[in-house]
Amino acid sequence: MTELVRYIAQSLVDHPEQVDVREVENETSVVIELRVAPEDTGKIIGKQGRIAKAIRAVVKAATVKEKKRVLVEII
Repeated sequence: MTELVRYIAQSLVDHPEQVDVREVENETSVVIELRVAPEDTGKIIGKQGRIAKAIRAVVKAATVKEKKRVLVEII
């Protein structure tokens, strides 16, 4: 999942080398933390959060078969 989020984020931002994706796993869930350059934050979130919602929807669809809940946090 981290590679999927990394690919999507690098496609959207002006500074793809500053994209950092980390995965933190708990007993019941997996949290994917996405960090980008400060000037690229708006491009990842999008107007009214539409791009962020789309990224979360793609990750959710890709992880349907897993037993754990997957969350995407933009930091």
